[in-house]
Amino acid sequence: MNARTPIQLAPSDSLTEAERARILAKSAIFAPPPMTDEAGRRELVGLTKDELTAEMVAIGEKAFRAKQVWGWIYNQGVTDFARMANIAKPLQAKLADRFKITRPTVATEQTSTDATRKWLFRLADGQQIETVYIPEDDRGALCISTQVGCTLSCRFCHTGTQKLVRNLSAGEIVGQFMAARDSYGEWPTPNDETRRLSNIVVMGMGEPLYNYEAVATALKIAMDHEGIGLSRRRITLSTSGVVPMMDRAGAELGVNLAVSLHAVTDELRDEIVPLNRKYPIAELMAACRRYPSASNARRITFEYVMLDGVNDSEAEARELVRLLHGLPAKVNLIPFNPWPGSPYKTSKREAIQRFARIVNDAGFAAPVRRPRGRDILAACGQLKTESERLARAKTAAL
Repeated sequence: MNARTPIQLAPSDSLTEAERARILAKSAIFAPPPMTDEAGRRELVGLTKDELTAEMVAIGEKAFRAKQVWGWIYNQGVTDFARMANIAKPLQAKLADRFKITRPTVATEQTSTDATRKWLFRLADGQQIETVYIPEDDRGALCISTQVGCTLSCRFCHTGTQKLVRNLSAGEIVGQFMAARDSYGEWPTPNDETRRLSNIVVMGMGEPLYNYEAVATALKIAMDHEGIGLSRRRITLSTSGVVPMMDRAGAELGVNLAVSLHAVTDELRDEIVPLNRKYPIAELMAACRRYPSASNARRITFEYVMLDGVNDSEAEARELVRLLHGLPAKVNLIPFNPWPGSPYKTSKREAIQRFARIVNDAGFAAPVRRPRGRDILAACGQLKTESERLARAKTAAL
């Protein structure tokens, strides 16, 4: 076991506040491009209700117009002001002259043999991201991205081999869900009983808590009852352990939390999840214990990718149980999804079963995640934009 002593935060929490400020400042470096196009039209998708209201007032309209436009965008799914039936035609033209309502553009759409669907979305500046729908019977979850590329470089993750280019805007984040709804014909917003796109998992490209402001705005839009209307219980935010932002996410959003753990010692986690060097396991687990919405009904999910001979021993399973003691938690055991050039292999079935049995016997649910969408490179850890693949192939050919 690694005997590293965890960093102790000052009682005043001043260090944590300073670290939060540093994270937000760094986030600004990778900010998305402006929301105004060459014609001077402002993008409305991604604005908060207050911001949308301010835009309406700024063009001389009453504040209630914002509520009307909001409903058309997020409940009805319209992108054309001319379809806003309760708005007079002169105002429709006025809005179209000053504003726009867009989605990420579908560059490619692939459907797996197991019905998993993956989109390569092209953004307004030409950057690309990937988004995946994971079906379960007649419902399912949309796995959305929060950054172009990733800043973490986790060694087992294909996405982590792609450098961070920039953060996504709130509109680009919630726009992935809206574009998926376009694909499945789920407008106007269906009720809970008929939704196919019933859940959001913020587990795609990027580390969400390194783009917190945009992620928070996008999720608040998704949860708004006058629009998309997803319950916070149907949204899961995944982090590799950006400890200073976890408290804020819990307090402001209250969505479900998933933690990409993957190792039970600092020595190994430093290697495969480099973020651990900044926020070691003891600090991460302390933040999980503070997470305000965690309860037996809403357990924290710990993601644990199974790497052959690396993190799959019985001793590590028992140490995981020790780490989770007293937490309302479950563990998703994820057979590693190999990708070209990866230094790891998938754990043997017997090793995964032994690991799962130890965790289950300790009272924690430990399902083994069924790989989905492998034939279209849509499985966990495999997201990597086609533009990046093509660039690598071109370089190799020179």
